[in-house]
Amino acid sequence: MSQTEGRPAPVLDLRAIGKRYGATVALQDVSLTLHAGEICGLLGENGAGKSTLVKTLSGVVTPDSGEMLVGGTPYHPHTILDARAHGVATAFQELSLVPTLSVAVNLFLPRPGINRLGMIARRRIEREAEAILSAHGIDDIAPATLVGDLSLGVRQRLEIVRAMWRQPRILLLDEPTAALSDREWLFDQVAIAIGRGASILYISHKLDEIRRLCRRCVILRNGHKVLDAEVAAMSDDDIFSSMAGRSVVETFVSVPSVVRAGAPALRATALRGTGVDDVSFTLAQGEILGVAGLEGQGQSFLFKSLVGLNSLRSGQIEVLGTPVGLPSPRAARRAGVVLVPEERKTEGIFKDLTTSANISLPVIGQASRFGMLGRRAERRLVERVTPAVDLAARYLPLGIGSLSGGNQQKAVLARALITGARCLLLFDPTRGVDVGAKQSIYRMIQQFAASGGAVLFYSTELDELVHLCDRCLVVYRNRIAGEVPRERLSQELILSIASGRGSAPPGAGAPMELVS
Repeated sequence: MSQTEGRPAPVLDLRAIGKRYGATVALQDVSLTLHAGEICGLLGENGAGKSTLVKTLSGVVTPDSGEMLVGGTPYHPHTILDARAHGVATAFQELSLVPTLSVAVNLFLPRPGINRLGMIARRRIEREAEAILSAHGIDDIAPATLVGDLSLGVRQRLEIVRAMWRQPRILLLDEPTAALSDREWLFDQVAIAIGRGASILYISHKLDEIRRLCRRCVILRNGHKVLDAEVAAMSDDDIFSSMAGRSVVETFVSVPSVVRAGAPALRATALRGTGVDDVSFTLAQGEILGVAGLEGQGQSFLFKSLVGLNSLRSGQIEVLGTPVGLPSPRAARRAGVVLVPEERKTEGIFKDLTTSANISLPVIGQASRFGMLGRRAERRLVERVTPAVDLAARYLPLGIGSLSGGNQQKAVLARALITGARCLLLFDPTRGVDVGAKQSIYRMIQQFAASGGAVLFYSTELDELVHLCDRCLVVYRNRIAGEVPRERLSQELILSIASGRGSAPPGAGAPMELVS
């Protein structure tokens, strides 16, 4: 992918940008340039300042100090619309779409076309939206569909199209593939944007994407710029060391689980319902069972069915050999089955509560007497589980909305652990978190399994499934299309089955050693 370099006047020029939130320094003395036709990577752990920088450029946040120039002209956006008027558009990681409005209306917000009566010209904007989607290689989204009815991956594509279709001069892509199963679609759109002379600041935790797309990358740590260098000149370990201030290699020790003898932790037999078609599987105590699938193949419906969030027409669920009815997440939790959902912001956290309160909610009765919450008792309960997810105690009294995405996810996982769960259903738990937080989550998963817990683990990152799981179920068209045993686990085989080309019969996974 060609990129223009060496232009004397950058399209974007940030000079000594600073931003504080009380005593917290979000950005300090950050300078950065972006040239026409260039894709520059922006890296850093969660909390490094990337999101604050993106919000500053987008007009969501006003910097306390420094100067911003676009095309050599001072740039002071006060809103996203101001930024857009200056040719700066953003596809946010935390999607900014309105779920109760249609695809077409979302594309044209905040000014969808209106008719002579002052009402939204629905048919006209739906025709225009269809043309925009088609121009961006999307033919499977109906413009009249409510955004709330779309899967997370489809919404991610729509967020990206909304930022791209006006052909901005500067495009900010914040973790654009976090929920995408088809990255090639995005890469094609990026190539088109660069071909017409756009400049892109590309924020991602995925080094293969940075290496593929970017000639240069900037690394932030603790609100400071610590590196601005050619990507090809750095090893992965160099990059991770700059990001974290320590050597963090994005690989992890693969430790085979030792499955416990006795009844399976979870058994599903012939489950049928919305998005689930005759699904059967067994999850043993002490096992990490992976689930893979391309976008929209029923994996989300399956996980929700196991905790009563998606109604089943038929089939049976057993926990430790006992048939159970799980009509709701509360009933599932009582049975020891807990779901960690895919959308942390909207399904996982209560933004107005403290981190401690978010974790303790399922067991709040244990910290209460006569209807009054005992803060010390609550703290003791919470601190029993936070070490397992490497969540620092200093975050507990803070509002969870002020935490980085990685620390929020740790809190969600801690809440699952505090229930005493025997079976964790983890749906893409590392989506949008940094390298350090990923390592903490991986360790938690392995330690939970080593203690006899069972994990059903879906991930959009196939390397996680290959390295962490004892075997992997592959879903295709709402069914289990194949089962890959540990000795055959590879990204290539998983992708082959997930796309309907390959095969690995369910049940092909050889049983692992049983211990009593």
